[in-house]
Amino acid sequence: MNSNSAIIKIQNLSRSFLTDELETKALDGIHLEISKGDFVSIEGPSGSGKSTLLSIIGLLDSPSGGDYLFDNVAIHNLSRNQRADIRNQKIGFVFQSFNLVGDMNVLKNVELPLRYRN
Repeated sequence: MNSNSAIIKIQNLSRSFLTDELETKALDGIHLEISKGDFVSIEGPSGSGKSTLLSIIGLLDSPSGGDYLFDNVAIHNLSRNQRADIRNQKIGFVFQSFNLVGDMNVLKNVELPLRYRN
């Protein structure tokens, strides 16, 4: 695969969660490249880090270590607002639960994220 064509390029990615007594490694040493047109499925048992990886890929969370390039841009260099702009313009989410605003009808729920675009 040509690394220059990768929309998502992850090298040696890790994500740890710390508590007072314990460090839990959710991801450790992940390598992944996804190019335009690729169809990717991430599967594994409960607790294997799928949701953590997807949260990082979707710019909702940050890795503890490693490198992540999204469309040839190093994610660790981006501000919170820059990440939000990329999510708004280039990333879509399909959630397991509906995540709808309860007092809005379906059309208004669909329109809501589009209002944040130019």
